[in-house]
Amino acid sequence: MPETQSVSAAPHYDSYVALGDSFTAGPGIPPQAADACGRSGSNYPTLVAAALDVPHFVDVSCGGAVSTHLEHPQPTFRGVAVPPQYEALTPDTDLVTVGVGGNDIGLVQLAAGCVNLSPPPDGLSCAETNTAGGTDRVDAVINAFAPRYEMIADEIRERSPHARIVFVGYPTGIRAGGCFPEQRVWPQDATYLQDKIGRLNTVMEQQAHAADAEYVDLGSSTVGHDACAEPGDRWMEGLVPVAESIPMHPNAAGHRNTAERILESLAG
Repeated sequence: MPETQSVSAAPHYDSYVALGDSFTAGPGIPPQAADACGRSGSNYPTLVAAALDVPHFVDVSCGGAVSTHLEHPQPTFRGVAVPPQYEALTPDTDLVTVGVGGNDIGLVQLAAGCVNLSPPPDGLSCAETNTAGGTDRVDAVINAFAPRYEMIADEIRERSPHARIVFVGYPTGIRAGGCFPEQRVWPQDATYLQDKIGRLNTVMEQQAHAADAEYVDLGSSTVGHDACAEPGDRWMEGLVPVAESIPMHPNAAGHRNTAERILESLAG
């Protein structure tokens, strides 16, 4: 559990609901819940709820979730559908965290498409492929998705009018220039990939503030703890995890950092 001075200063909450995708759920991190969503008992919502001693806590985050799964059932890899995440919200919910958007813009697919087993020029650059013709295809997708964040805040308020709404950004995935061949992403592609993560975070922050919601930045605190970091300093796993997690996702240390940043924000 995070132990920071901010915990004692944080307001009291009676009902906390966590919404989100796999970056919230924590698949692969023990202990794993017996569900189809890959939720970990060590993920950041669980740590936040424990630190705040919230009497009623519901984590409905789910691996593979896109924003439409907040309002519609989500099929899972186990062949079962889970209910819409919004169904966990009630008029009494007074704290909601939201971590979503990466799957909507195809973030993991983008990262996978940047993998090259051989150094240049034996392969394709994802940066060049996605900007061919003078248009950045990923930026276009992010820009089109941007208004969805404000809509999410509005939908939460409709169901939980007194809730404090906190959007949680994505951590640093890989440093500029990368670390080929340890992580098999060419230098220019590593820079491009991280730039798109940063772009999504910027859009999330802007839209959260436009909706009078809050935003917790993870980019700054995770610099130096990306997939290129030494195993003991790594909070984001690479293509081949060295800690218990799944590829290209935060490990337990990453979730602890996220919980600490959220607690600091709540106390601010």
